[in-house]
Amino acid sequence: MAIVNFILSPWAPVALLAAAVVYYVYPYLVTYRHLRHIPAPFPAQFTNWWLLLVCRRGNRYETVDKLHKKLGPVVRIQPNHVSLCDDAAIQVVYGHGNGFLKSDFYDAFVSIQRGLFNTRDRAEHTRKRKIVSHTFSVKSVAQFEPYIHSNLELFVRQLDNLIARSTNPDGAAHLDCLHWFNYLAFDVIGDLAFGAPFGMLSSGADMAEVRASPESPPIYAPAIEILNRRGEVSATLGILPALKPYAKYFPDPFFSRGLQAVENLAGIAIARVKARLENPPPSHRKDLLQRLIEGRDEKGEPLGRQELTAEALTQLIAGSDTTSNSSCALLYHAVRTPGVMQKLQAELDAAIPADMDVPTFDMVRDLPYLSAVVNETLRFHSTSGIGLPRQVPPDGQGVHFGGHYFPPGTVLSVPTYSIHHSKEIWGPDADEFRPERWERLTPRQKNAFIPFSHGPRACVGRNVAEMEMKLIVATWARRYDVSLRQAHMDTREGFLRKPLGLEIALKRRKRD
Repeated sequence: MAIVNFILSPWAPVALLAAAVVYYVYPYLVTYRHLRHIPAPFPAQFTNWWLLLVCRRGNRYETVDKLHKKLGPVVRIQPNHVSLCDDAAIQVVYGHGNGFLKSDFYDAFVSIQRGLFNTRDRAEHTRKRKIVSHTFSVKSVAQFEPYIHSNLELFVRQLDNLIARSTNPDGAAHLDCLHWFNYLAFDVIGDLAFGAPFGMLSSGADMAEVRASPESPPIYAPAIEILNRRGEVSATLGILPALKPYAKYFPDPFFSRGLQAVENLAGIAIARVKARLENPPPSHRKDLLQRLIEGRDEKGEPLGRQELTAEALTQLIAGSDTTSNSSCALLYHAVRTPGVMQKLQAELDAAIPADMDVPTFDMVRDLPYLSAVVNETLRFHSTSGIGLPRQVPPDGQGVHFGGHYFPPGTVLSVPTYSIHHSKEIWGPDADEFRPERWERLTPRQKNAFIPFSHGPRACVGRNVAEMEMKLIVATWARRYDVSLRQAHMDTREGFLRKPLGLEIALKRRKRD
């Protein structure tokens, strides 16, 4: 009764205000006093909500980049999180041997159980990486090429059919190429990670089987839409991961729909692993899932079913819209930049037999201009533009950088987009798409190129990602003439920087 009376009394608002002041001001004055001298947006000094709302709007990398241009290379973006826009910080924050841990940002990305991507414990990450890393060795990746090749052949047939059926006056097929890059990327990763494509290329539609558990009846849902929503909500809740259990009750449907997408995405992995284990492939098939099934930790133990499913889910997430986003961005920038397509097509024509629809990786692996176009895309349109947060080891001595001391427990990050667009590093044309810069790269530029991150937590799938990207680009760029049907490609940021679509006109090339 006394509590009710107090709540109804005129002192209740005063007490609530006082509690809020203590909650936000005490950390500023005491807990994080060592960071008070670092410039920051005013609300970011007191609360995580400022960055959470920035993420909710889908423009974190742009906002952080503007802050660095205004406030300098060292900026506080959360009460205990400092962004370091300095390429010298890459080795400090992400390098081998420094002991930095992934921050609690990654807790928001956990669904089935922790996988290689969101594991924060160092020993557990070492165990998982030992099992997974052999899957992405150069030798293993070479065994994946036939699966990529077969899906690219279907990709080509479908695009040729669209052109053949076109009734447009220009004779070209008019289409959103992002859709088709999505279908291709999902079918390739479905083939590699689960033993069979999702069937998106053959149907020309976004649909996948979902199961809440191996025993649950299947439902069907749009996988690409699910993945997009999952990335956006997870990157937002990563700012305050303690909110995740309650976010589905928020009035903003962004959160309830996003968390449902998290469950559905896990359900896709559950359904596909169930199908694979119940219907084993021929013994000669060597794909990602088979490599994971064969993997053993230091005790000789295999992955359990739940952990196997979690790692397969990690591969699905890492190998799907990352590839389609980059493929779409590459097409956009290559087509709109004068001279790029002509130079690229001349190199591909000389390297690939005229009667071959899809080249082999041996034919394109070392082509210098193709490599330059891919690398310039990954620089200019970073797959993920945000700074990946790392925690200074809690049991260490802290770290000094740029005249500042960051004690144990401080979260640091290096913003990928800002580093990739730094005029100090890349020159006055850093904001221009210019593949020719890769012909004479400086050592500093090589070290500042981090599309796959850096150090022990860098992307283990880099080899297969580079192979897939080069094969995709070489296939469409040599076969088709492409023109843009929109002047600007809009993007939105979740965890990744994703194009929102790209309308193009597509014709078969006429070569002499």
